[in-house]
Amino acid sequence: MERIHLGSIDYMLLIIYFVFVLGIGWALRRFMKSSEDFFLSGRSIPAWIAGLAFISANLGAQEVIGMGASGAKYGIMTSHFYWVGAMPAMVFVGLFMMPFYYGSRARSVPEYLKLRFDEKTRGLNAITFAIMTVFSSGISMYALAKLLELVLGWSFHGSIILTGVIVLTYIFLGGLTSAIYNEVLQFFLIVLGFLPLVMLGLKDIGGWHGLTTKLAVVATKAGFEPGAWSHSWKYTGAPSQNPMGIEWFGLIMGLGFAMSFGYWCTDFLVVQRAMAAGSMTAARRTPLIAAIPKMFMPLLVILPGMLAIGMHATRGGFLPIGSDGQPNYNLAIPMMLAHYLPTGLLGLGLTALMASFMSGMAGNVTAFNTVWTYDIYQTFIRPGQSDSHYLKMGHAATVFGILASVVAAYAVTRFNNINDILQLVFSFVNGPLFATFLLGMFWKRTTGHAAFSGLLTGTLAAAVHYGLTLSHGSIPGIKGGFLGTVLHVYPSEMALNFWTAIVAWTSCFVTTLVVSLLTRRTKTDDELRGLVYSLTPRQSDEAMPWYKRPVTLAVFILVASAILNVIFW
Repeated sequence: MERIHLGSIDYMLLIIYFVFVLGIGWALRRFMKSSEDFFLSGRSIPAWIAGLAFISANLGAQEVIGMGASGAKYGIMTSHFYWVGAMPAMVFVGLFMMPFYYGSRARSVPEYLKLRFDEKTRGLNAITFAIMTVFSSGISMYALAKLLELVLGWSFHGSIILTGVIVLTYIFLGGLTSAIYNEVLQFFLIVLGFLPLVMLGLKDIGGWHGLTTKLAVVATKAGFEPGAWSHSWKYTGAPSQNPMGIEWFGLIMGLGFAMSFGYWCTDFLVVQRAMAAGSMTAARRTPLIAAIPKMFMPLLVILPGMLAIGMHATRGGFLPIGSDGQPNYNLAIPMMLAHYLPTGLLGLGLTALMASFMSGMAGNVTAFNTVWTYDIYQTFIRPGQSDSHYLKMGHAATVFGILASVVAAYAVTRFNNINDILQLVFSFVNGPLFATFLLGMFWKRTTGHAAFSGLLTGTLAAAVHYGLTLSHGSIPGIKGGFLGTVLHVYPSEMALNFWTAIVAWTSCFVTTLVVSLLTRRTKTDDELRGLVYSLTPRQSDEAMPWYKRPVTLAVFILVASAILNVIFW
C-alpha cells in the first residue's frame, strides 16, 4: 500500500504532543507523595474532569480504530455498542453502583469484592483483571505500531519501544492524575482531529443519502438486503439477515446486558476514574457526564469506517486487502485520514490517533499497577509494609505492566478487527463478573463461597463454549474450536463473542445462586452495611438544582439514546 508522507507541520504537531504529555507527568510528579495520590489521585478530581476521563479511558485504540473497523465490517449496527451497549449500563453504574464503590472507600473493584465477599473472590478477580488489562494494553500497542509501520513506514519494533517509553515515563512520574489529564487532552484531540474528516468524507460521498446508496452496494455484494449496513435494528430478526450475524435476543442479552453492564459497571479501568472524584455526588455524576458525549461518538468513530467501506465497494481498492483475502478493516480510519486531510489537518488527525492509542495503554497500565499493588502484592505477598514501600511497588508495577504489554502486543496478530478480540476478552472476564456483582449488591444472602464458585464456573464455561464453537470462515485455534469438536458455527466473530458472554453470565449467575442457598452466610447485616442495596442509606439529591441531579441526567440520557435508536432503526 502507498505510504502517507507527512509534512513538517504534521511532524511538528506530533512532537508538540509528545512533549506536552511528558510535561504533564513532570509537572505532577511533586504531588505524588502517597500511594493514594499515585493510584487514586488523592480522590480530588472534579466531576467534569473525571467524566471526560471516564469516557476517554474507553476511547483508546480499541474504540477509535476498532469501532471504525467495525463500522466498515458491520455497518451502523456497530452503534449498538453505544446506544444499547453503553448508555443503560453507564446510567446504572452512576445511579446504583457508585454509592457502593465510593461509599465503601474501596481502592479498587477487587477490594470491594473482598469487603462484600472474601479474599479468595478478590484474588480471583484481581488475577483475571490484571491479565485482561495487559492484553488490552498490548492490543493498543500492537495496533499503533502496525499502523505506523503500514501508513508511515516507521519501524514496527521502534514504534513499540517509542510508545512504551513515553507512556511509562508520564505514568511513572504522575500516576493516575497524569493519565486522567492526558485522557482529557486526548478527548478534545479526537473531536478536533476527526470532525473535519467526517465532514469532508460526507461532502465527497454525497451526504447521508449518497452514503446509504453506496452501502447498499456493499450489502448486496455480501448477499444481504440493501439496507443491512445502514439500519441498526431492521434486520435483526435472524442472524442471516445482517452482517453482524446476530439476532435481537443475542444482541440485547449478549451486548446490551452481559457485556455492557459487565464492562461499565465492574471494569476497574473506567470505575477508577469515578473513584478518583472529589465527592460522592461527583462520583455518581461522573459516568452520567461521560454518557452525554459518548452517545454521539458513533459520528466520529463509526461513520468514517462506513464511509471507507462505501468508497471501497464503489470506487475499488480504497482499503488494502489482508492475508485472509478480506479488506483490512483496521486501516479504515487511517486511509480516510490520508485521503481527505491536507498537511496540518493530517498531522492533527494522526496526533489524535496517537493520543487515543497511548491513552488506552495508560488507562490499562494505571488500572494494572493499582490492582497488582493493592489486591495481589499487599494482600497476598507482602502485607503490613509502609505506604512508601507500596508506592515504590506501584512504580515497579508500572514498568512491569509496560513490559508485559509489549509481550502481549507481539501475540496479537490473528484478528483483522481488533474490536473482535477485545470483546472476546471482555466476554471471558466481565461477563461472569457482572452476575456476581448483581447478586452481591442486591441480595444479602449471597455468600463468598458462592461468588468465588460462580466466577470460576462462568470463566470456565466461557472457555468451554469458545472451545466447542467457531465463527464462520475461521479455522480451529485462537478463534475458537480448539477443543477438537465444533458443535456450532456462528455467522461472525462478534456473534460468537456475544453468546460466549451470555453463557459466562448465565453460568456464573446460576452457580452463585445455588451455592449461596447451600452455604451459610459469614457476614452479618452490620458488616454488609454500605455494601448491599437494602442495607445502604439512599442518596438524597433534593438540595441540588434539578438540572444537576443524577436522576435528571439519567432520564435525559435514556430518552436521547432511545430517540437515536428510532432514527437509525
